[in-house]
Amino acid sequence: METLRQIRTKNSYFLLLSLLWITLLSSSISATSPLSQSNQGTEQHATSPAQDKSQVHEVHCSRERSRAAWKVVEEYLMPFVEKEKYELPRQCRLHPSNDLFRDQEEHKIHLDVNEWRCGYCRKSFRAEKFLDQHFDNRHSNLLDADHSKCLADVCGALHCDLVMEIKSKKTKCNPAAAARNRHLCEGLADKCFPANQSPSSTRLHELFLRQFCDAHTCSGGGKPFSRGGKKHTNRFYLAASVLTLMLLPLFYLIVYLYQREIKRGTQELKRIAKVGRKAKPS
Repeated sequence: METLRQIRTKNSYFLLLSLLWITLLSSSISATSPLSQSNQGTEQHATSPAQDKSQVHEVHCSRERSRAAWKVVEEYLMPFVEKEKYELPRQCRLHPSNDLFRDQEEHKIHLDVNEWRCGYCRKSFRAEKFLDQHFDNRHSNLLDADHSKCLADVCGALHCDLVMEIKSKKTKCNPAAAARNRHLCEGLADKCFPANQSPSSTRLHELFLRQFCDAHTCSGGGKPFSRGGKKHTNRFYLAASVLTLMLLPLFYLIVYLYQREIKRGTQELKRIAKVGRKAKPS
């Protein structure tokens, strides 16, 4: 009987320990549960300002195509504008102030092939694309996100695909797209170079139509940029010219010294010949 009593005592002891363990476990769970909820709330609160910031400065304009459009303007239009001493009106969509990214592009400092620097905060980057990402992440608040200032919207009229080398020669011409781009191109000519406003404006209006608008056709008419563009100085030609100018005096010096040595050698031969000549008997 004493043994059975001991067994019952042990069972009661284990049962009390089990109940105590369950009580402690439930209290710990209830204590940690509000903490986890509060942490989740803190994380949500921490991420929401970044989401709001990205929504505020979200820009629906292609930086790459805007850059291509500006490259076309600078390469195939501005040389003629500068030659005519004509000033683009502010309402012209090709005016620098109507380029959303113009200020940022002008704050790019290209120091070396693999070194670009931000003109705002002076940070350096290995490539231009990383600097573009930096502008989007750190300096997007400097952009005036106005839809009318997206230069990429006129890329179709300016043949940006040729500059970006996107358009394939085998691509089939779309008459509807060609007509739409031609209409946009002619609208740019009217806004930027009003006909009959001045002799310079009239000449540039005609040039713009020939340079850009006539190529928007599927009938195989004019080619884009048929009037040419900015003349670039060939770097190889320039280096060869500088090298030639540097070596030319050296070449003449060598020729001069060579001729002088030949002349001196001839005189010495004549002197030797006179000494070796026998005197005639009297």
